[in-house]
Amino acid sequence: MKNEKGWALILGVSSGFGGASAIELARAGLDIFGVHLDRRATLKNAEEIVSKIKDLGREAIFFNQNAADIEKKKMILDEIEAKITASPGSSIRALIHSLAFGTLKPYISSSSDNINKAQMEMTADVMANSLVYWTQDLVSRGLMKKGGRIFAITSAGGQKVWPSYGAVSAAKAAIESHIRQLALELAPMGITANSIRAGVTDTPALRKIPGHEKMIEEAGKKNPSGRLTRPDDVARAIAVLINPGTDWITGNVIGIDGGEFIVD
Repeated sequence: MKNEKGWALILGVSSGFGGASAIELARAGLDIFGVHLDRRATLKNAEEIVSKIKDLGREAIFFNQNAADIEKKKMILDEIEAKITASPGSSIRALIHSLAFGTLKPYISSSSDNINKAQMEMTADVMANSLVYWTQDLVSRGLMKKGGRIFAITSAGGQKVWPSYGAVSAAKAAIESHIRQLALELAPMGITANSIRAGVTDTPALRKIPGHEKMIEEAGKKNPSGRLTRPDDVARAIAVLINPGTDWITGNVIGIDGGEFIVD
């Protein structure tokens, strides 16, 4: 793998796919900007990832802020821009959107505990629309240039259903659509955009889904590779896709799941 230079910006960096990607991209030579939202109980996860990145000889600058908050986003980008401006020739080589914060409620419930308008809109805004807003700002500020790579973590939920997963499923479908549109509009600038469809992976986000035990059991049985997807499977693939030779891969939903999706 070619040793890369520059920065990766990872939204949702403190666990799961975001955390694994931060470490793998640092191993590939990138410094890491990370955005996460953790309380004291889980803050150590982000601190451990920062430590691993620094052990690899790379720089790590993390922000414990809400990535979907417009004002917080501006503050973070101001700091990122100042850092990059101070290093001529540097840029954001990769943006990874791995935000997993949404409402897991049914649309129709006998107890009337249905998902409401605010919860639906929050889920779509955080898990899908925020990708567009971050990309707009990176491009308008000149922080991502030719050769940039954008990745959005999606799942089979973008095309399939699961109890109480409706709003998140809609957000996954939306982010895949956003990626296609971004790929079209960014192609003349030499920036690619792809969705990464990970297989069922035992992450903190998955464990918040009602019935996740059954999801894990069923995926383990049907995956032709004989095991669940792991965060580092996805991270290693992303590290390959940031290489210059992948500049003709854009607008796709790329499955990284050991063949899980093709099995009924």
